[in-house]
Amino acid sequence: MRILFIGGTSFVGRHMAAEAVERGHDVTLFHRGATGKELFPRAEHVFGDRALALSSLAGRTWDAAIDVCAYVPREVRQAATVLSNGVGRYCFVSTTDVYARGEAKAVTESSRLYDKDDLKDPATEDVADDTYGPLKALCEREAEAGFSDPIIVRPTYVLGPFDNTDRFTYWVRRGATGGEILAPAPPDAPAQVIDARDLAAFTIGLVEQGASGAFNGVGPTITFEEMLSSCLTAADATLTWVDAEFLRENGVDVGTELPLWESPDGYELLRCDPSRSIAHGLRLHPLAETVRDTLAWDRERGLPPLADALTSDRERQLLHAWRSCS
Repeated sequence: MRILFIGGTSFVGRHMAAEAVERGHDVTLFHRGATGKELFPRAEHVFGDRALALSSLAGRTWDAAIDVCAYVPREVRQAATVLSNGVGRYCFVSTTDVYARGEAKAVTESSRLYDKDDLKDPATEDVADDTYGPLKALCEREAEAGFSDPIIVRPTYVLGPFDNTDRFTYWVRRGATGGEILAPAPPDAPAQVIDARDLAAFTIGLVEQGASGAFNGVGPTITFEEMLSSCLTAADATLTWVDAEFLRENGVDVGTELPLWESPDGYELLRCDPSRSIAHGLRLHPLAETVRDTLAWDRERGLPPLADALTSDRERQLLHAWRSCS
């Protein structure tokens, strides 16, 4: 197949492009060239900024296009203007954040999505915590309006090598360092993740099948304790659970400095149902393999500082303060 990637050189897109190349597909990568120019020498690289124009792709044809970097509806609308007659299938990489909160016990592909009324400013293109999900939902609507039978893949937190967010990498590195590790309570909070390689193989499989419709790109729901425990590769590593309110009172941005923690109002989106995706070929690495490979990649890159992560001195201070008041 001839597959066009809009993006395809950073983390999720990189794994998807690698999967497509590995399976022998003829790959074209449209990207800015800011990262990954050296990747995939067998693929065609077309340089450009989608925010300005996709006109360099006009008049060409591909069997499929996989869009991994659209965040506002205008970008999908522009892609449809240029590509709708030139691609056999359009695949939009979305997010489980498109689901509107409703206190459901399980979230399926037919659960209610955000719409423009969920944005304070329906015309906004400012991608922030409170606009990310609604804007992605509006992107999905543009995909459905502009392309015939698109594929929409909705991943949860994506893990693995080349993760430019460093969220899971924080816990992998900390678990390998060992000692007493501060973990934000409660340990039985839900967690839901997927290895980027599994997401990639699943997405390319959907394209090969000529599938259509929406798919939750998620693994099974586990507990936060199970997720963090998988990262404890040092023999002396232990978790000490500290109340999140205590951490906030002591100046910790819990979801950022201690990544992947969710407040209870976000639990619903960590219970997305993977059944439809599994029926369409989703297969999952054991989490221990994701930890192992993420750690190996992290060590290969020379252990640079992780942005916004809790420092070791700050962690020790907080643990001491927690024990003192417990």
